[in-house]
Amino acid sequence: MSKPPREPYQPDLDDGSEPLTELGDLVDARVVDADWSNERATRLSLQRVELRHVRMTGIELAESSLQDVTFDECRIDLAGVRFARLERVVFRDCRMTECDLYGTTMKDVLFERCELREATWSEAKLERVEVRGCDLAGIRGAESLRGVRMPWPDVVANAGVFAVALGVDIVE
Repeated sequence: MSKPPREPYQPDLDDGSEPLTELGDLVDARVVDADWSNERATRLSLQRVELRHVRMTGIELAESSLQDVTFDECRIDLAGVRFARLERVVFRDCRMTECDLYGTTMKDVLFERCELREATWSEAKLERVEVRGCDLAGIRGAESLRGVRMPWPDVVANAGVFAVALGVDIVE
């Protein structure tokens, strides 16, 4: 059996530090209730960062590096995350509809209760990635999920997605 992803390291925050709202390279930070919609942040670097209730609709994060990052209840729909590198990252209760993960390298990543409808996974490289309780309807590049960990009920719920990826003709 494959191993679960490793948890991200927590940010080393100063006592009484205020959450940040500005987008930029961040180290040891917490971001709450920010709106980064339609921002261009290619090659962004986030290390030991917690994001909660952050709206990132349409954000461009191509070729970014995210290490030890937690996204909690964020809206990351229509986001471009092409060719990014994610290591020890958690997406929890996030809306990621039509997120473009093309060519993304993921190591120790957890997607938990996320809406990933119509997301693009083509050419993604996955190592110790787990998908739990997520909606994968209409995803592109489902074959790139090879090796992902999923609970059995999630596998059954997404059987149609996997059948399409394998070219199975579904008949009545």
